Amino acid sequence: MAAKKPAKKSARKPNAAFMKPMQPDGVLSEVVGSKPIPRTEVTKKLWAYIKKQGLQDSKNRRMINADSKLGPVFGGKKQVSMFEMTKLVSKHMK
Repeated sequence: MAAKKPAKKSARKPNAAFMKPMQPDGVLSEVVGSKPIPRTEVTKKLWAYIKKQGLQDSKNRRMINADSKLGPVFGGKKQVSMFEMTKLVSKHMK
């Protein structure tokens, strides 16, 4: 019986668009700071803020509850899903 060859792992290259520093607007800079930073860092800082403030919904962990700083970023919504959050945050970056 022939031995199976190990499957080749395709090394993913980071997408340059995600790594390009972008300028957060005034609303978003309340949470992540005002310096231009890559989208990946924005997401990390947002999650650090959400965890520190305890804003993840206790019953449905995929939902994020807005506080006074995140409310304007979420377009005034009281609660958004983690997937919707990234879409809403991208509107606050140039």
